Amino acid sequence: MNGILPLWKERGMTSHDCVFKLRKILKTKKVGHTGTLDPGVEGVLPICIGQATRIAEYLTDAGKTYEAVVSIGRTTTTEDAEGETVEQNTDFKSFTREEILRALQTLTGEIEQTPPMFSAVKVNGKKLYEYARAGQTVERPTRKITIYELELLDDAQTFEGEEVKFSIRIKCSKGTYIRTLAVQIGEALGYPAHMHELVRTASGTFTKDNCFTLAEIAEMMEAGEQEKFLLPVEYALSDYPYVEITEDIEKQIFNGQVLPMHTLLTEHDKIVYGVEGRAFAVYIAHPTKSGQMKPDKMFPEIN
Repeated sequence: MNGILPLWKERGMTSHDCVFKLRKILKTKKVGHTGTLDPGVEGVLPICIGQATRIAEYLTDAGKTYEAVVSIGRTTTTEDAEGETVEQNTDFKSFTREEILRALQTLTGEIEQTPPMFSAVKVNGKKLYEYARAGQTVERPTRKITIYELELLDDAQTFEGEEVKFSIRIKCSKGTYIRTLAVQIGEALGYPAHMHELVRTASGTFTKDNCFTLAEIAEMMEAGEQEKFLLPVEYALSDYPYVEITEDIEKQIFNGQVLPMHTLLTEHDKIVYGVEGRAFAVYIAHPTKSGQMKPDKMFPEIN
């Protein structure tokens, strides 16, 4: 069994829980997820099966889209609604739509984020949440991420109350912490804040519309209808140019050799070589040999 399974992860489960359950449902061990979703978050989580696990990093690196509810008035230890309160402001607050839009604009583009203590980022070989659970605080690395779009979803012209909530849609690069973004939005508005709710609506080319729940997958597997939920590797590679393998380079491609660089690699970071639409290898520009390209991934077993 090889391919990509577009899973709709439900709230209450870790990404590892999903992998564990799918190994039992699909009766295969080679199952890998493409980026952690916290237990309290639901949404799109592409799962790689069999040889497709070779491109898991491509899916992990792909851009993501989220819909979140930001709550202004309180910060928490985890930066979401599940954490303990760190700071609270109970004053009556009033924001115009324009004030919120300006705050969102300041956080659009390339910005810096410091990962929350309750996260899986490693410092000195240990995950931050392990330090946090032990009551320890360590220096966290600040990193650059990109917010491609930050859209206010609510139509209201004024947002008022002791605790003000509004919904946003975020299109962002890998490594973005929406919890931290919610805190940053609060800072831009001058108040403590946290992320109240979060749903991942897209991951790369995968959207909610083509996802299935664990229960649906188990039902289709029982009926022998795995073709309904298992997408080919080519689907996940559709963002990259496809090049049909010709006789003159067939042997070199099949042997995974270094070749003169294809002109498409001047505009794209990856190209896919295949036969009759079936992917066989992904090539990238050679990191040390100018004008050359080398295979990054190969899928001979799939074909």
